[in-house]
Amino acid sequence: MRIQREQVVRAAWAQVDEIGVEGLTMRSLAQALSIQAPSLYWHFPSKQALLDTMADALLQDVGRATDPAAPWDAVVKGVAGELRRAFLAHRDGARVYAGTFVVSENTLRVSDLLIGALGRAGLKPREAGWAALAVLDYVLGFTLEEQAFGMPQGEAPPVAERLRALATARFPHVAAAVDSLVDPDFDARFAFGLDVFVAGLRGRQVGP
Repeated sequence: MRIQREQVVRAAWAQVDEIGVEGLTMRSLAQALSIQAPSLYWHFPSKQALLDTMADALLQDVGRATDPAAPWDAVVKGVAGELRRAFLAHRDGARVYAGTFVVSENTLRVSDLLIGALGRAGLKPREAGWAALAVLDYVLGFTLEEQAFGMPQGEAPPVAERLRALATARFPHVAAAVDSLVDPDFDARFAFGLDVFVAGLRGRQVGP
């Protein structure tokens, strides 16, 4: 029976979840699927092509239940939160997506939802496009850091004590804020950053 693209993508994510994106190779994936490499390359001519499709799959469910006529700030916050959860659903999810520039049904659908909401905020198409990219950049950057630490929600990253000791000795402003810098509540930190972002957009708002 011929292998399907969806099977390849699921198997690729299973490998990434187990060994990380750097350990994923076309050869190891073909072995995991019990197929010959040419069968795999028939679907994906390169590892990058596979990663592009994996990135698109991350957005499969993002924004599906969002009302496009909802208040613009609710749409922006809702989509941003769904993007973060999608990236966190797999090991190295943010790294896989960050290494791609995918033009697909899912990426265009999510982009259209964001740009439409930002347009209702009064932004012109150019600004709305930039702002939509900035939303994605914020979510990616935050989630890359979150996944790099690899800590469960509520556990401080391993550099916390070293940062605290060095800051206390030499950097008074960092020392005063050190608890916030190593705060393990990633949910609260994400929400705060998103509030700051939306407040900045609201300051440019000319629409209702």
